[in-house]
Amino acid sequence: MSNEGRSARGGWTERLDRRARRVVASSTGDNMVRRLTVADWLSLAALFWAWVGAVLFVQGEVNWGIVAVLVGFVFDKLDGYYAREHGTPSAFGRQIDSFIDIFTYLVSAALLYHVVMRPHWVASAVVGFVVLMFGGLRLIRHNDEGFVGDGDTRYYHGTTVVHTHLVVLANYFVLQFVPPWNGWLAGLSIVAVCPLMTSEYRAPKTDDAHLLVALGGAVTVALCLAIEFGVV
Repeated sequence: MSNEGRSARGGWTERLDRRARRVVASSTGDNMVRRLTVADWLSLAALFWAWVGAVLFVQGEVNWGIVAVLVGFVFDKLDGYYAREHGTPSAFGRQIDSFIDIFTYLVSAALLYHVVMRPHWVASAVVGFVVLMFGGLRLIRHNDEGFVGDGDTRYYHGTTVVHTHLVVLANYFVLQFVPPWNGWLAGLSIVAVCPLMTSEYRAPKTDDAHLLVALGGAVTVALCLAIEFGVV
């Protein structure tokens, strides 16, 4: 074999060997899993419960699915609280949190409409797309811009994915208790509020707002259990 052939083969094998060493190092050394903090694992717990909720939706266990998603919501709130209290907030953690919010609030909301409220598959396709599109854009903007406002009160830029999820939940309960309400009206109301997530509206991030959301979650769980066990 000529020297040129040996040189070419040697260069190729050396590059392959370096790449293999990088792959091994990434799987045994300082990879992404090693970077996860306690707050990040709390975020992943939220993802787990969001997935449990999705499975329950598909199985027809809608009320238990909603409860599971709300458990995920609790873990989603805990991760931010833990990061602030222990001084571990990071850009990496915010990326994880936003990624998981897609499943906890957006996918679960679209799936709830599809399983329970859709009058036609086309309506489900449109409502789900609008929820995911505006919700995704809202999360991207929040990662890019962060909170807005001066002083002690910080504001979300636009309504949040939590607000949109609550609108979908409200439609689910209205559909249960108000006979004239139907899937078309529910879909229109959901589509109407989605653009607010990318609007100039400023939603305050305050303890009172968190308390209202917590109360709404408690009422939601109570209603789900009441429907599930035939109390109402």
